[in-house]
Amino acid sequence: MSNNTTAATQDFATLLPENVQRGNIWRLVIAQALAGANSVVVYATGAIVGEALAPSPMLATLPISIFVVGMAACILPVGKVAQRHGRRAAFLVGTGAGVLTGLLAMLAVMMGSFWLFCLATFFGGGYAAVVLSFRFAAADGVEKARRARALSLVMAGGVAAGVIGPQLVTWTMDWWPPHMFAATFLVQALVALLSAFILLGVKLPMPTVTEIAGGRPLAQIARQPRFIAAAISGAVSYMLMNFLMTAAPLAMHLCGHSQEAANLGLQWHVIAMYAPSFFTGSLITRFGAGRVATAGLLLTGISAAVGLTGIDVAHFWVTLVLLGLGWNFGFLGASALVLECHRPEEKTRVQSLNDFIVFGLMAVGSFSSGGLLSAYGWDTVLWVSFIPLALAVVALWVAMRRQSSAVVV
Repeated sequence: MSNNTTAATQDFATLLPENVQRGNIWRLVIAQALAGANSVVVYATGAIVGEALAPSPMLATLPISIFVVGMAACILPVGKVAQRHGRRAAFLVGTGAGVLTGLLAMLAVMMGSFWLFCLATFFGGGYAAVVLSFRFAAADGVEKARRARALSLVMAGGVAAGVIGPQLVTWTMDWWPPHMFAATFLVQALVALLSAFILLGVKLPMPTVTEIAGGRPLAQIARQPRFIAAAISGAVSYMLMNFLMTAAPLAMHLCGHSQEAANLGLQWHVIAMYAPSFFTGSLITRFGAGRVATAGLLLTGISAAVGLTGIDVAHFWVTLVLLGLGWNFGFLGASALVLECHRPEEKTRVQSLNDFIVFGLMAVGSFSSGGLLSAYGWDTVLWVSFIPLALAVVALWVAMRRQSSAVVV
C-alpha cells in the first residue's frame, strides 16, 4: 500500500460524526470570540500602559513585544501537550494562562510595576498561541475537502472579538479611577475563565500511538515547497500586521487622537481581520491557497501606502482596516497550505513548527516597531514594512513555482 493510500485510510478512520463536527466548530467559534477579545485588550492597552509605567519611552511597546515572545516560547511546549494528551488539555492550559494574564496585569497597574506587566503579557502571548491552534483543531476529524472552510469559520469568531475587546476597554477603563485599566484586566480574566468552560465540551480525537510517535522527521517535512510557502507567507503576514498594529495606537496617541478613537480603529481592524473568514475558505477552495495568500500580502502593502498619505483619524482607520483584510487572506491562505503538508499522525508537530516560525518572526517586528516609532516616527514604520513584504511576495512566488513539481504528501 502506498504512503498516500495509507494516509488517506488513516484520515478516513479519524472522521468525526457530523453532529460532533458542528458542535466542535460552534464551541471553537465562541471560544475564539472570547479569547480573541483578550488579545485585543492587550494590543489596545499594552503600549499605553507601557508608556505610563516604562522607565524609558523607548520601552513603551515592550509589553506587546513580550506578548509575542510568549506566543513563540509557548507554542512548542503546548504542541507537546496536545500531541500527548489531546488538544482539549492544551486548550485548558492556555485558558489558565489567560486568567493569569488578567490578574497579573491588574496587579501591575495597581502597583505601578512595568516588569510585572511584561510578565502578564508574556502569559497573554501563551494564551494567544493556544487560541490560534483553534483553527487547526476545527479541521480535526473533518474530511479533506471541507477543512479550509472549517478552519476559516472558526477564525470568523474573531469578528465578535473585534467588537468585544475594544468595547470592553472603553466600558471598563475608568471603573477604578486611581488605576486606569485595572478593572479592564480583571474582566479580561473572567472572560478567559468563561472560555475555559466552553472548551470543556469540545470533542476531538485523542492522540493515537502513531501520532505520539510523530511520523517523519520535521526537517524532511519542512523542505517541502508547500511548507516553505506556508511558513513564509504566514510569518510575514502576521509579522507585518503585528508590526503596524503594535505602533498604531501609540502613534494615534502621539498625534493627539483620543483613546476612544484608537479603540474604535482597533475594533474595525480586528473585525476586518476576521469578517472575511466567512468566505475565505470558499476563495481558497476556488482559487488556491497560494493565490489567496498573495492577495493578502498585496493588501497589506496597500494599507501601508494609505498610512503614508496622512495622520488624520481616517488615515489610521483605513490603514488598520486594510491591514486586517491583508492579514486574513495571507494568514488563512498560509494555514490552508500547512494542512496540505502533513499526514494525520504528523499534524500537531508540523502545525506547531509552522506557528513557532510565524510567532518568532512576529517578535522581530514587534520589538522593532516601538523603537522605530519613538526614534523616527510613524512614516518610517510604514516605509520599513515594505521590505519584508517584497521579500515575501518573491519567496512565495518561487516556492509556489517549485510546488508544481513536488510530490504530493
